[in-house]
Amino acid sequence: MSTHAGNRRVGAVRPSHLMFTAGVGALVDLPNFSVLIRGIDSWSHSGITDYDIDEPRLRAAVNRSLQRYGRGQVEQLRAAPWLEGADTDPKGWAAQGVGVPVTPFPQWLRCTACNVLAAIDSGEFVFFNSNPRTPHEAKFVHDCKRGKPLAVAARFTLVCTAGHLDEFPYTAYVHHGQACGKTPRPKLRMKDHGGNQAANVTIECVACGVKRNIREAMGERGRRNLPSCRGRHPHLGTYEPTGCAQEPVLMVAGASNQWFPLTLSALALPKAQGGDIDKLLDDHWPDLELVEDRTQFDFMARMPKFAFLKEFDADAVVATITARKQGTAGPAPSAPDVQADLFGPEWDALSGPVPVPSDDFALRQVPVPVRLSELFSDIRQVERLREARALIGFTRLDAPDPESPEIATRVELSRGVRNWVPASEVRGEGVFLRVWDDLMAQWVVRMEKSAQMEAHREAYARFRANRKSDRKTSDFDPYYGWPGARYIALHTLSHLLIRTIALECGYNSASLAERIYAGDEQNPRTGILIYTAVPDSEGTLGGLVSLAEEHEFDRIVRRALTDAGHCSADPLCAERLPHDPADFLHGAACHVCLFVSETTCERGNRFLDRRFLVPLAGDKEPVLTPVGLLP
Repeated sequence: MSTHAGNRRVGAVRPSHLMFTAGVGALVDLPNFSVLIRGIDSWSHSGITDYDIDEPRLRAAVNRSLQRYGRGQVEQLRAAPWLEGADTDPKGWAAQGVGVPVTPFPQWLRCTACNVLAAIDSGEFVFFNSNPRTPHEAKFVHDCKRGKPLAVAARFTLVCTAGHLDEFPYTAYVHHGQACGKTPRPKLRMKDHGGNQAANVTIECVACGVKRNIREAMGERGRRNLPSCRGRHPHLGTYEPTGCAQEPVLMVAGASNQWFPLTLSALALPKAQGGDIDKLLDDHWPDLELVEDRTQFDFMARMPKFAFLKEFDADAVVATITARKQGTAGPAPSAPDVQADLFGPEWDALSGPVPVPSDDFALRQVPVPVRLSELFSDIRQVERLREARALIGFTRLDAPDPESPEIATRVELSRGVRNWVPASEVRGEGVFLRVWDDLMAQWVVRMEKSAQMEAHREAYARFRANRKSDRKTSDFDPYYGWPGARYIALHTLSHLLIRTIALECGYNSASLAERIYAGDEQNPRTGILIYTAVPDSEGTLGGLVSLAEEHEFDRIVRRALTDAGHCSADPLCAERLPHDPADFLHGAACHVCLFVSETTCERGNRFLDRRFLVPLAGDKEPVLTPVGLLP
């Protein structure tokens, strides 16, 4: 995926990188400087025909999520602009004119030889990007000596919790908010003195000789020395007309809390097979919303794209569309709730009758090993799947948290209303497991009021209360979003299996992902999908599917449960429970036994506890695993 600055190609990233690591509004570190991904107002798909990602369920979910922000209807999910063959002709139009637009940021540079500090537009530095076949060699240089030494980004920025990002005000800072007494635009120097006590960088005005260390702007005390936030969104090229009320903080460009994505994902499922009108409307609402009467419905059903509508009762569908447009759908849900809503149809497809295979979705029933038949009621190989992902915004400083969705402030991807959002899709394979419903229900009844589960629940309330900020002024429910005992047991089992698969079968754990189908009290589910969904060869080689074969899977599950009984961090790990005042959201779990990479876990390594699956030393509470499988 090419990135462009000033219509010149400066690097390449994967499509998934633009979803989860550095999308719109984020910084991408290049070898010699860093760039900021510009808003989608600046993206151009001119000359590209194959950019639409057709996933109606995800598109409908994006619209439901954006309703709470008062945004318009999204009609398309678009892949980033890219043309095949661009790399083979680096001087051609496809290589130079197609790509994701970026701008250099921070735009203050420092010469690595003479330490001159100046903005890009000051005339001090020259941009070189002469070889189209080596865009990674693009750089800024300073003509201060022979050889033209490299100029690198001065990496200090200002960020606020409202999502604004700005350059550090070096000139105003070194002069304590005043103008230089010698010249209106003085030359500065930045000297890094090294050391191991925070930043030790001095800013010096060459004209008047005044100096100031950057440490005076760090920490709680240093915020007094910073100017008020200007409300700048550099990815959009905008400023808030009246500034911003939030207090800016000093941040080094590239810090992990500089950008957090807000994403939704959905698996491509078989077309609806009759009857389920609500699901039909959820999957295709942006299109069906336009239907006003039976005539329009019949016309749409004759189009090849909507031929599946013939399977439904036309009058019933039109009536349901009318009712939904009149406001019977209720208030717009939050983004985490929307993602949870996507799991319902996926559960129905994975656990229901095996559908006819397609290019996007193929299931195959496999026998449950005899020794695992007390735990699993169903095991299925997901031989093909397609996952679509959409970016609907981002936050800074505060991460978007499913447990505390009210904390983070979402930033828009465009200045005006756009009818599309960036998206990507990946293909993979997986294994679907269904735990016996009765086994789970009986265990939940026994454990719901146990001291261990109550400790987890109370810790969740403390976690929510401690995360609550002054920006939250409405009613606050400390138990909002509590996933329940069912989720903790399934999530722990999922992590055990992922770690065992990665250790024994050669898969990189970061190339695996999970979807936990736990539902709620009204609609309980008891399933796990472990799948590969990465844009490289590990996603589709069949290695994960083969592990679901009877002999292999029996061995993997039994080894996972055996390993769960001990951890090299025991007894500390085995005895861990989040008692007051602790607010961590895991019990007997740590990096040694249960934690996986953050790209793999859907809940950030929270809601995990080995004691709910296998008995640990001193525990007397019943566990989910049947006695016959216990080590």
